[in-house]
Amino acid sequence: MLAGCGSSSTSSDTKTITVFAAASLKQVFTQLGTQYESAHPNTKVTFSFAGSSDLVAQLNQGAPADVFASADLNNMDKAVKGGRITDKPQNFATNVLTIVTPPGNPAHVNSLADLSHAGLRLVVCAPQVPCGSATKKVTSDAGVAISPVSEENSVTDVLAKVTTGQADAGLVYVTDAAGAGNKVTTVNFPESVKAVNTYPIATVADSKNADAAKDFVTLVTGPDGRKALQQAGFGQP
Repeated sequence: MLAGCGSSSTSSDTKTITVFAAASLKQVFTQLGTQYESAHPNTKVTFSFAGSSDLVAQLNQGAPADVFASADLNNMDKAVKGGRITDKPQNFATNVLTIVTPPGNPAHVNSLADLSHAGLRLVVCAPQVPCGSATKKVTSDAGVAISPVSEENSVTDVLAKVTTGQADAGLVYVTDAAGAGNKVTTVNFPESVKAVNTYPIATVADSKNADAAKDFVTLVTGPDGRKALQQAGFGQP
């Protein structure tokens, strides 16, 4: 998904900042964006939510943005090496995987090992996406061989396949499962602690509204941001 717009001024008095953020941050960042706009009435916050690997590819191809929040350290490192991030990124949250199924768990998936059952329609994130690399690590460490019917480019796409009945099970973050509410049944598994993803955030080096971008980063990493992230189920770094 390409960003719809970059940093800009919609009038002489109104600024816009564009935040590139991992798909798993959609609910909580949308909430924080509204909070930011209330505190800064002359600044509008727009978001581009997608898999972190897609977002960093866009950044390194020159896509305009003001803030980048990744779901792992690896993709933030790529943005740093690409020259788009020059400030030191700040780690602001952590996340782990869980299994989600359609309500009632009709395929009777009760453990990570159950994901290896023949005929199970399993959907996971693609390996280059942070949730996909976490999936690879937990299944590899546990010796569980999976044969997903689909590998998605964002965790929200995995969740959508489950909530729409296109999959019997999916591996998503605990925050996505919590956000889905009764649209899914959640099956936690102890092996998830083997792959804890750390989320970093930073302003983009050539932001046209650097002060506003830094203010948004301060909101995310400050007390209000930590409270919102905790309520959404994220851990502290």
